[in-house]
Amino acid sequence: MLDTLTLKNGRLTQTQTENYWRDGFLFPLPAINPKAASAARVELEEIENTRRTADLPHPLNTYKRVNAHVVMPMAARLARDPAVLDVIEGILGPDILIYSTEFFIKEPNTRQIVSMHQDLTYWGLGAIDGLVTAWIALSPATPASGCMDFVAASHKNAILEHEDSFDPDNLLSRGQEVKVNVAESDKTSIEIHPGQMSLHHGLTIHGSGPNTTDDRRIACVVRYIRPDMAQQVGGQDFAMPARGDDKFGNFTHVPAPTHAFAPEALALYDRIRNVQAQIMMKDAKGSTEIYA
Repeated sequence: MLDTLTLKNGRLTQTQTENYWRDGFLFPLPAINPKAASAARVELEEIENTRRTADLPHPLNTYKRVNAHVVMPMAARLARDPAVLDVIEGILGPDILIYSTEFFIKEPNTRQIVSMHQDLTYWGLGAIDGLVTAWIALSPATPASGCMDFVAASHKNAILEHEDSFDPDNLLSRGQEVKVNVAESDKTSIEIHPGQMSLHHGLTIHGSGPNTTDDRRIACVVRYIRPDMAQQVGGQDFAMPARGDDKFGNFTHVPAPTHAFAPEALALYDRIRNVQAQIMMKDAKGSTEIYA
């Protein structure tokens, strides 16, 4: 287990920022207090237990996996945590939007994996530097539990060709996998623990193996963008203001929810999901629950 990187007044040092741009990732970073991470896990699992049979328009897993910050106040709270944003500012600058938030969960002793891929492949945002993913651990992410593996400097490639598998054991929306051979020796295991986070560039090749432990592997995954980014495939896209100003207006602003699964938030969620599904699933030859 690596020691958490030491920030300077809660912010990235120049060396840490340079290492991010060199490698396309940075870890392990402090995100939230470990006790807060444990409390967030309890809150999430409480939602899972109480909402499992609730009369929601979609399965609860859909809301956890797609734009959770639109309907779940605790997801928006994690994504807008000031300590997290202080770190993100070192990559994106002072103006920050939240593009998406999801809970990525691997159940204990299961075969679920994430194939090696680049995040930006199907998002319609182009091969951009203005997006960074924060992967915040709510439970231990270790090689045994299926932590992420990153390929150093792979973000210096363009968007590479991917192939869709729609494998039921693949947690990605299309089961997408980059069509290059990734040697095991090229992978860096990103072990992080509750309260820690990793950052990675939208073009960094990464994936993860199965969870062979007796505990759930739970992460809150937030994609942050600069406001000057723009949707290139669809005519509209959405983002939640997090910090600073949006002088560009390229994204329809989404408010943070005040109550879990409130009717107005559910309606907005469906509007966003329908628009983004046309982008995310463009030319797909299969279907998926989260973007039906």
